[in-house]
Amino acid sequence: MTATADHYRRLAGQFGETAAAVPGDKWSAPSPCEGWAARDVVRHVVGNAGWFLGFIGGNLDGAPSVDTDPVAAFTFARDAIQKALDDPATADKTVDAFGGPMKFGDAVDRFMCMDLLIHRWDLAAATGQQVELDPAELQSAKATAEGFGEALRSPNVCGPALDPPAGADEQTKVLAFLGRKAWA
Repeated sequence: MTATADHYRRLAGQFGETAAAVPGDKWSAPSPCEGWAARDVVRHVVGNAGWFLGFIGGNLDGAPSVDTDPVAAFTFARDAIQKALDDPATADKTVDAFGGPMKFGDAVDRFMCMDLLIHRWDLAAATGQQVELDPAELQSAKATAEGFGEALRSPNVCGPALDPPAGADEQTKVLAFLGRKAWA
């Protein structure tokens, strides 16, 4: 197993735990992502999995519907990505992602892992759950996001950076940088 496969497995597991803990009546609760409900956060993560699988000729055919069972849809998508990462030949396959060639595993590590981390917080915030994100993961996500330059602030990516309150912890600061208000 590669470090990337393990990294994805850990973050996808945490996202899955948060999704599994969503009360049934909270799937339509508004999320911190403008215009998205909790279910839409999962829809986005599942959609990105399908998009990434397309880089290697895969897809999510046969996946449960996010509308019917968001947890099962996420689990299906997670397992498909994990299977690809657990196969060294697939993980090392060069794909054309985000303006240039890179290994499939590197693309997942750079983009999907950040998505899982931050959208886990979004899902938790939408559904009344508290999550404490790993400080090292937060710093990695911030560095990745900074690498996007102005594209980070494009529509449907991240909103404008917010000013966190004085004395805010690192999680609040990073989430504020990503356009999320993580304080009362």
